[in-house]
Amino acid sequence: MSASLAPECDGVKERYDTCFLKWYSEKYLRGKGTEDECAALFKDYKKCLTSALKERGIDQMLEEARADHKESDEAHMRRS
Repeated sequence: MSASLAPECDGVKERYDTCFLKWYSEKYLRGKGTEDECAALFKDYKKCLTSALKERGIDQMLEEARADHKESDEAHMRRS
């Protein structure tokens, strides 16, 4: 498992990673679970990361990059 992009989110990311790896290897790959039991932990991690990116101004850069490539992304999605 790797560290989070935002160090303040490392703890919640570690809890999510641990939960996901256990669920994936012990249940999903064995056909015993199709529902992600770690969704709430992922939501917590995403909330922490989104907040950290916003504090650093990175969220705006991401939005600008997405807007700059929107047409290209749409063209690639149509081909699939």
